[in-house]
Amino acid sequence: MVSRYDMYSVRYPLLPLKNVVIFPRNVVTLLVGRTRSIQAVEEAMSRDRRIVVVAHRDASVDDPRPDDLYQIGTLAEIVSIEHQQGGNIQVALEGLSRVEILQFDGPRPFYTVRAEPAVERVTLTPEAQALVHYVQDLARQHQEAKNTFSSDVMEMLRGLNDPSHLADLLTTQLIRDASQRQSFLENLDPLNRLEMLAVQLATDLDLASLEQRIKERVREQIDKNQREYFLREQLKAIHDELSGEGGNEMEALREKIRARKLPQDVEEKLLREVSRLERMPTVSAEGTVVRNYIDTLLALPWTEMTEDNLDLEHAEQVLNADHFGLNHVKERIIEFLAVRKLTQGRGAIGAQILCLVGPPGVGKTSLGRSIATAMGRKLVRVSLGGVRDEAEIRGHRRTYIGAFPGRIIGAMKTAGTINPVIVLDEIDKMASDYRGDPAAAMLEVLDPEQNHAFNDHYLDLPYDLSKVMFIATANSLYAIPKPLRDRMEIIEISGYTEHEKIEIGRRHLLPKQLEAHGLAPDQIEIPQKVWMRIIRGYTREAGVRNLERQIASICRKVARDVVVKGRTKRVRLTLARLEDYLGPERYGFDPKIGESQVGVAIGLGTTDVGGELIPVEVAVMPGRGSLTITGRAGDVMQESARAALSYARSRADKLGIEPDFQEKHDLHIHLPEGAIPKDGPSAGITMATALISALTKHPVRSDIAMTGEITLRGRVLPIGGLKEKTIAAHRVGIRRLIAPEDNRRDLVTVPEQIAADMEFIWVENMDQVIAEAIDFGAAQEDIDPTLEKRLNESATQPDVGSLPELPVQDAVAGA
Repeated sequence: MVSRYDMYSVRYPLLPLKNVVIFPRNVVTLLVGRTRSIQAVEEAMSRDRRIVVVAHRDASVDDPRPDDLYQIGTLAEIVSIEHQQGGNIQVALEGLSRVEILQFDGPRPFYTVRAEPAVERVTLTPEAQALVHYVQDLARQHQEAKNTFSSDVMEMLRGLNDPSHLADLLTTQLIRDASQRQSFLENLDPLNRLEMLAVQLATDLDLASLEQRIKERVREQIDKNQREYFLREQLKAIHDELSGEGGNEMEALREKIRARKLPQDVEEKLLREVSRLERMPTVSAEGTVVRNYIDTLLALPWTEMTEDNLDLEHAEQVLNADHFGLNHVKERIIEFLAVRKLTQGRGAIGAQILCLVGPPGVGKTSLGRSIATAMGRKLVRVSLGGVRDEAEIRGHRRTYIGAFPGRIIGAMKTAGTINPVIVLDEIDKMASDYRGDPAAAMLEVLDPEQNHAFNDHYLDLPYDLSKVMFIATANSLYAIPKPLRDRMEIIEISGYTEHEKIEIGRRHLLPKQLEAHGLAPDQIEIPQKVWMRIIRGYTREAGVRNLERQIASICRKVARDVVVKGRTKRVRLTLARLEDYLGPERYGFDPKIGESQVGVAIGLGTTDVGGELIPVEVAVMPGRGSLTITGRAGDVMQESARAALSYARSRADKLGIEPDFQEKHDLHIHLPEGAIPKDGPSAGITMATALISALTKHPVRSDIAMTGEITLRGRVLPIGGLKEKTIAAHRVGIRRLIAPEDNRRDLVTVPEQIAADMEFIWVENMDQVIAEAIDFGAAQEDIDPTLEKRLNESATQPDVGSLPELPVQDAVAGA
C-alpha cells in the first residue's frame, strides 16, 4: 500500500510571512531579512523558482515552528530577486495555487514541506453567474462612492467571469486584516467567498451613505463660515454613529488647554496645533512631533508660582546653619528679601541675577541650595560646563528631527513654577565653536530688560523668566565675556581663613562624614591643634574639599577599627597619632621661611584656588646683556620683568650699580614650579627687588612678601586680590607685607584676625620697597658704602618726578 506522503514526493522550500497572505494570481513584493528565509529563497532560485509561502498564526513569534504556522498556504513562483544593503533581499512573488501542507521536513537551515494542491469546489451554474454580476455591480458602485480601486483593477473586475479569480482579486483590494485574509484563503468555496465580499461591499456602501447623511446633518447645524468647527463636529458625529470611544480625544485635549488658564497667545497657539494634529493621520511622524510639542507646552509652568518666605530671621538662620562665613553673600540675600517684602504686590522687583565667583570648594553651588530653602522656592541646577552648542540654551527648531527645548526651558519644566531659583553652575566654562556661542545666547536669559519675553527656538513663543532668581557660579571672572558680566551682580567669594576652615570642619564636615561612614556623632574628637595641623600640613587650598577628603580618610580608618577590632570607644586624635591616620605631611610649614638670599624675593599672586606665593630668583652671569625668563611666565609677566630691568638701569647711579653692567652680564629670571603657568603685572616690584638684590649683592629679607605693579619711573600701581594674597602669606608664616598705597582701602576685606596679625607696609614707589625689603647690613660682597644712605634719602623724599625720560623702545631693546 502506497503512503499518502509518498504520492507527493516534491519538497518545496518554505517562506513564513508575518501579516502577509498571498493569493493565487496575485503578485507581491517583499523584503526578506531573516537568515532562514533568505536561504529558503536562494534554494528555490537554484531549483524551479517555486516556494510555499504561509502566514504566522501569531505575528509576535520571530522564529516560528510548524505549530505556529497555518496549514493552508500558497505555492508561489519567484518572479525576481534583488539584493539590498545590509544583507536583505527584495523578492517579487506570484501566487500560483492554494496548497495544503502535509508534512514539515527538517532539520535543514530552513523548513521544507510536502504539499498538495487545495482543490476549489466550484460549479458554474446560472446562480453562480448571477452572483458574479452582482458582485461586479457592487464593486462599480463602491468605486463611484469611495474611489477604492485603481483603473487597472476595475478593468480586470469587469472582464472576469471566474468566481475564484474574482473573489481573490477583491479580497486583496478590500480585506486588510491578515487573519481575515487567511480565512478567505482557507475557504475553498469561491461562491461562498463572493457572498461574504458582497456583504463587505454592501456594508461599505451603507457606511458611505451614512457618512453623507452625517455631513448633511452637521452642515445644517452650523454656519458655513465656521469650517473648523464643522470638521470637529463631523468627526464627533461619525464616532457617535459608529459607537467609537476615541473620537473625542482632541476635544478632551482642547478642554485641558482651556482649563489651564494659559496666556492668550499660548492658548491660541496650542489650539491651532491641536487642529493640525486632528487633521493628520494617526501614524504620521509629523503627528508625533506636534503631540510632543503640545505636551511640552502644557507641562511648562505659565502662571504657577510658589509664595516667597519673607521671614528674614528664618532666612538668616538657614544661611548660618548651612554655611560658616560668607557674610557678604548672606547680607546680599537678606537685603533682597527685605526689598521683596516691602515691594510685595507692587511688581517693583524683577529677576535677580547674582554671580558667585571664587575658587573651587568654597560653597558656591551649595549656597544656591540654601538660598532656595530660605526663600521657600524650588531649586533647579543647570550645569553649563563644556556647553558649546547655542541650541543647548535656546533649544532646537522643530524642523529638526529629535528637537527639544533648551536647558533653561527644561529647568523651568522641572521646577514647575515660574519663580524658582536656578543655579547656573560653571558659567565660565562655556565655550564657542562653529555651532554658535552659548555665552551670547545667555545674554537674553540674564538681561532683566529682555528675559520677560525669552524666546526659545523650540517653543517659538515668548516665555517669562523675569520672576526667576538666577545664581551663576564661576571660578574665574575673566573667563566670562564682558557683556555677560555686565548683566550680573558679581559677588566674589575668597578663600577661607584657617579659623573659618576649622569651624567649617567642626560644624559641617566632621558630622557629615561621621554619618556617611556609619559612626556615632561623638565617635571622633579632633582638638584645635590637630585641626590646625591637618589644614596646614595636609591641605593647600582656598576651599574645604581637600579638608573633607582628609576627614573622610580618618573616618574610614576608624570604621575599619570598629569592624575589625571591635573598638567602640571614642577616638581622640592627637598630633602623635595623626601620621598613623593620614600618613606623612604633604606640605611643609616653616614660620622662619628660610634664610635671606641675594637675588631671591617672595611675591604674591592669585589663582583659581586662592592666593599663592610666587618666589622670584635672579642670577647674574658673565655675558653680553641677554635677559632670560623661565618658569612659564605669561606675556604680561614678561613685560613686567623688562620694565623692572629698565627701571634698574635708569636708577643705576643711585642704586650703586655699574652703568654698563648689562654689557658685561647676562640676567636670568626664574619662577620656581615651572610647570605651573603664571601671569599678571602684580609681580613687578618683586622682580625689580630681586634684580636689584642680585646686582648689588645684598640679600632680600625673607620675612617680607610683596605685591604691586611697577612702572618705568618706579611708581607702584595697585593690584587685585589683596585678601587672597594676605591669606596666602599668613598661611606660610610671613607677617610683613609690602603692598601699594592705593590698596590700603582694600584692607577692610581682609579678615580681622589675620589683619591684626600682619604688618602692612604701604608704598608708592620702588625706593620705599628697596629700603624695606633689602637688608643692607648683610652684604655678601663689597658694595658702594654710600648706597644705603642714598636709598634711605630716596625712601623719605622720593624724586619720582625727576627721573630722566627713558624712551620705552630703548628700554625694551636693552632688556
